[in-house]
Amino acid sequence: MSAVRAARIGAALAVPGEMVLVVYLAAGVRPPGAVTAAVEGLVLGVLLLEVRVLAGLRRSTGSWWQALRAVVPEPVRRLLLHELRACAGLGRWVARRTHGVRPGDLAAAYTGPQTAMMYGLLFVSLIETAGLALLIPWPAVDRVVLALDLYGVLLVLALHAACVTRPHVLRPDGTLRIRYGALFDLTVPPDAVASARVERRYPQGRLVTVSEDGVLDLIVGSQTTVTLELTRPLDFRRPLGAPARARTLRFHADDPHALVTALRRAAR
Repeated sequence: MSAVRAARIGAALAVPGEMVLVVYLAAGVRPPGAVTAAVEGLVLGVLLLEVRVLAGLRRSTGSWWQALRAVVPEPVRRLLLHELRACAGLGRWVARRTHGVRPGDLAAAYTGPQTAMMYGLLFVSLIETAGLALLIPWPAVDRVVLALDLYGVLLVLALHAACVTRPHVLRPDGTLRIRYGALFDLTVPPDAVASARVERRYPQGRLVTVSEDGVLDLIVGSQTTVTLELTRPLDFRRPLGAPARARTLRFHADDPHALVTALRRAAR
């Protein structure tokens, strides 16, 4: 087994254990001393292994960042960045600020179809948190579940805040930036747009779905309202980093007519 692979396996084992221990401590629960010692020993061993592997990769690649990229899998890096950016969106939401929108840009919101669902999910999460707090008779378990539930509520709010503060953006030169919160970001150059039209569709699938014939559906609330036909395929990254290519883009905008009109005006 190579040192890099061993470091990845060690990190995959140590990080969840450390997170569980942190949740226990944050909830006011003191795990048995043997459990704490075992987890901390594992984390210390993994850290020493990571330092050794990173130092070796640093000498071979000449860059600490490249060494870190070699050890930490891309999906893990992207998930951590998504959560950090989403939490930063909470601050922008409270301050009523947007990300990546400059003077003269057209910001196109897309959260309309999901707002009621998000608030409904938030309400259900709060009810579940209160209900479990009353039903669970063991104080230690109750505190752990409470900490996890509150973290889940925070993530729901952060995801919606990231979508509100990161709208689609149309530049004055016709460059279109299609986004979904901190999970998806695709820049479409003006010369790549062959046509734009308002077209309401109700596709099935995940948030980002790419068909075999190169049609990208960025689905919000089970629908898309804008269709872009491109002059050439565009490469992009899925939320977890997998590469993909599309020649037709379908996404949602709360006011699709305004966005399509602005796109056509910029093309002229």
